[in-house]
Amino acid sequence: MPTPPHAAWLVHAAKLLKTKNGRQVQIVEFNHKQDEAVLSAWAKHFRENYCLDAKIDTLRAGTGLSRADYLKQLVFPNRTKPGPAVRAGDFAEILVSDYFEFTHGYIVPRTRYRYKGTPNESTKGSDLIGFKLVGDHGVNGRLDSPADALLCVEVKAQFTGKYDTERLQDAIKDSPKDELRKSISLNATKQRLLAENNTVHSQIVERFQNVNDRPYKNLMAAAAVYCSTVFVEDTVANATTKDHRQAKTVQLLVLRGKDMMNLVHLLYERAADEA
Repeated sequence: MPTPPHAAWLVHAAKLLKTKNGRQVQIVEFNHKQDEAVLSAWAKHFRENYCLDAKIDTLRAGTGLSRADYLKQLVFPNRTKPGPAVRAGDFAEILVSDYFEFTHGYIVPRTRYRYKGTPNESTKGSDLIGFKLVGDHGVNGRLDSPADALLCVEVKAQFTGKYDTERLQDAIKDSPKDELRKSISLNATKQRLLAENNTVHSQIVERFQNVNDRPYKNLMAAAAVYCSTVFVEDTVANATTKDHRQAKTVQLLVLRGKDMMNLVHLLYERAADEA
């Protein structure tokens, strides 16, 4: 997937924070701007996490709805409760997916939101699964390497309120659940990819479904996405990984940006209106 222009708005902060048990937290500033060309390209990229442009007309056939109304009424979380909380969560997961794919080179399948049964519900399973292949190509294709990596990321968001409600700590606490639901999430991802005839990515998922016979690096991360108005540095620094099963290796990430909830609503509206 080509790198979308909004990825350039994700900038590593010079300062790293440390948790109270000494783990580093990578801070990423999301410096979004009112750039019409970038916002339009981002809206398309964002929309296709939910519905491929090539399929909108087929999917809306029989509904009597325009493309925009189809997306607003039947696909995207609503602007009224409980939709905003789901919008914030989905947006944060997609933005963190963009970060790991376009900044760190992970392959992140984008089928998670295309098969939602109900727009105003969060998708079950791991928030984000990414893959990195380092094995060489052999006669019959790419060879496995024990350095191939699977990354599971737990993502939390907070865009409203007066102060940080310990969202990074919440992400750290829930992160170990990804190990328990990994096989189910991989199977669900593979099913969705096969339904879209994406055999390239489905075979990548398949490479990671049996760690005993095909060893790989099992990585975990916890991420919190904040509006700058609620981010509290001391609260993030007070987090700890001591009870995490990968206490010394789990990656910790904070993304923060200004006026994030308004940005979320603007992006959903734009993604629908420009379909």
